[in-house]
Amino acid sequence: MRVGLDIGSTTIKCVVLNDAGQIVYSTYERHFSHILEKGRALLEKVAAEYLPDGRAYLAISGSAGMGLADSCKVPFVQEVFATRVAANRLAPGTDCIIELGGEDAKILFLTNGTEVRMNGSCAGGTGAFIDQMATLLDVSVDQLDKMALAAEKVYPIASRCGVFAKSDIQPLLNQGARREDIAASIFQAVVDQTVSGLAQGRRISGNVLFLGGPLSFLQGLRNAFTKTLELDEEHALFPEDGRTFVAYGS
Repeated sequence: MRVGLDIGSTTIKCVVLNDAGQIVYSTYERHFSHILEKGRALLEKVAAEYLPDGRAYLAISGSAGMGLADSCKVPFVQEVFATRVAANRLAPGTDCIIELGGEDAKILFLTNGTEVRMNGSCAGGTGAFIDQMATLLDVSVDQLDKMALAAEKVYPIASRCGVFAKSDIQPLLNQGARREDIAASIFQAVVDQTVSGLAQGRRISGNVLFLGGPLSFLQGLRNAFTKTLELDEEHALFPEDGRTFVAYGS
């Protein structure tokens, strides 16, 4: 048996594989900064329900997982490497991977040489940015997504920083812009930040795999990416377990 933990800035993901390499359990949950408590509870559940003898190979990945791995003397797997392993196993033929997390975003180009582009210290254009914008509109993220699906137009909004985005959104609200249009504009800002800020002119084409919580749950965000990148259903890959790829890879 093998267990992979992916501990990010806002969520913890776990995948359990049996000896045949099949997924027997997976979960994606917010940890609300209680990483040690949540990790322990999750592993106790896995041990009790999926490990008959209480033993398994364990590895940890994720931006918030290194300290835990070090303190527990458990192997740490770099998340970009884990993502590649998972993509090779679960989505062979992938040319490019776009992953959005709670506070990070990355693009992995896999053809014509591997190249990784990641955001810096700013959480602009990530799940945290979307959470912040939903709070600004006084709606849940799910409600923001539903609103975006009913949009009629898109406004330019800065996504590099929540402060700049707020300065763009507040005048729109004051002028009576439809909240549905503002919601769609927020998702488009995330797309623009990812494509222009990370791709930096390199073309995103071929089979594009979209991973991470925001891209797993938000249809409005998916639509904005596929429209901007001009991808059809065959080449835009949104796996059902896309939010747990890193845990699987680790």
